[in-house]
Amino acid sequence: MPLPDAHNPYNFDEYLAWRDGFNFFEDDAFLLRTIRHFAGELSEEDEADVRAMAKTLSFRWVRLADTAGRPENAPYMQHFDGYNRRIDRIVRPAQTLELERDVWSEAMFSERTSAWKRFIKIFLTLQLGEAGINCAHCCTAGLVLILERFADSPELRRILGHLKEGESGDFAIGAQFLSEIQGGSDVQANRVEAVHTDAGWRIYGTKFYCSAAHADYAIITAKPRGSHDVAVFVVPSWLPGDKNRERRNGYVINKLKSKLGTRELPTAEITYDGALAYPVGDLKRGLANIMAIVIAHSRFVTGLGACAQMVRVAREAKRYSEWRTAFGVTIGRFGLVAQQVQQLERYARRGTAGSFKLHQEVLEVAALDETGHEDSDALVNSRRRFRLRMLIMLHKLVSCADSASSSETAMSILGGHGLMEDFSALPRLFRDAVVLNGAWEGPRNLLLTRIFMDMQRATQRGYPPGELVADLLPSASREARRHLADELAEVLDYPHLTATDPTTLAICTRWDRLCGDLYHGFQDQAVAEVEGASTP
Repeated sequence: MPLPDAHNPYNFDEYLAWRDGFNFFEDDAFLLRTIRHFAGELSEEDEADVRAMAKTLSFRWVRLADTAGRPENAPYMQHFDGYNRRIDRIVRPAQTLELERDVWSEAMFSERTSAWKRFIKIFLTLQLGEAGINCAHCCTAGLVLILERFADSPELRRILGHLKEGESGDFAIGAQFLSEIQGGSDVQANRVEAVHTDAGWRIYGTKFYCSAAHADYAIITAKPRGSHDVAVFVVPSWLPGDKNRERRNGYVINKLKSKLGTRELPTAEITYDGALAYPVGDLKRGLANIMAIVIAHSRFVTGLGACAQMVRVAREAKRYSEWRTAFGVTIGRFGLVAQQVQQLERYARRGTAGSFKLHQEVLEVAALDETGHEDSDALVNSRRRFRLRMLIMLHKLVSCADSASSSETAMSILGGHGLMEDFSALPRLFRDAVVLNGAWEGPRNLLLTRIFMDMQRATQRGYPPGELVADLLPSASREARRHLADELAEVLDYPHLTATDPTTLAICTRWDRLCGDLYHGFQDQAVAEVEGASTP
């Protein structure tokens, strides 16, 4: 037992030296193995580029993100300048602006950037947490994807070039504004109006939850006057020459939201009053296009962010448990702490391997679509596209819940220090995880319902649960597949999940658990592939 010492010499230097010296890429052995397995051998140029970015991220960006995330550095609004002109300036800290410039200068959406290099860089960047950049980066990608499909005018092609290749070194930022006050996920109920005039399309109405409100361009949903159909438009935040004048394109920012997490990211209420807009795609297929392209991508990246954060919180909690002592031993030698650390590492490995395997599937299905025709087995390809849609929703649903739980566990391992905003990033990452889990790209109940309805319809159209499970989990044991298939068949045989009687609620509980089991099975399969183990 130590004797009293008013000048207690205890310090955290050893732990901090490890944490502040950790390279997110070079020092993560499992990530490197996962990259080798799914991405293969990167070109020498690509690998050198990733290593250079990872070094900057690990030793500079992480500090910028942590500083920007302090409560006193939260974004705020300046509605008027000194001359009483309405400018609606969103004031963000210098650290966020510097981080944003660095990340966008990586030109991740450029034609010159390979798909796997882009994905690896995004996975590394997401370990910073939201950090005021990752939502906007995701939304920029979604805007690129839909414009690559539908940019059919000089204005849209110029915007696409600004997003992908930049203009004079300036890369544009994208956003997506769908939510209105009457509901976020129920886009069909939206009321914002688009009016066609001699000068082009004009937008009127209020969007209620607009993240990345600082973006250069926003893709929005609106209904053309007199129509029930949801259409998609791109709205520039400023018309050419107006950005430096801070003269916005026919809209005002009413307020910034006060959110639990992702606080570095400005989320606003925006009212449009004649904003010039450019239509994207068929006006009658706006909802289908926004869901299939933009929201599907956002769900994938939201789940990816959850997985990347699990990697960081598991790593920091494990090292802390190996360093911190209590009652004469390091706390990691206590069985319950060791069990928590193992669980964190398991979820981190699941998130890493599962994300890379899912991205591999995204690329392969995209390659099928790019051929412009079906191969000899149209049914096989149709089922594969269906499984990918299900996997993306399961990925978002399960990974975000796992991330929130993992962050809370990691904080508990650090004890009181785990709750201190100025000790580690864990409280910030926990708040971000809760927001990702609860709100972004569909709450849990909505995703569970959507997956249920889609799988039920697939069963009715001739894709039996047994075959679906076998296709999703080909490496699982026959016993495991049979159990999941039987459970899936029994739950999907129930007519719907929209009642509140005891039987329906019991089915809802089973369905929630089953979705977790299905996606964890997919992740465990990916981990086994990386580790070179054969699942019996």
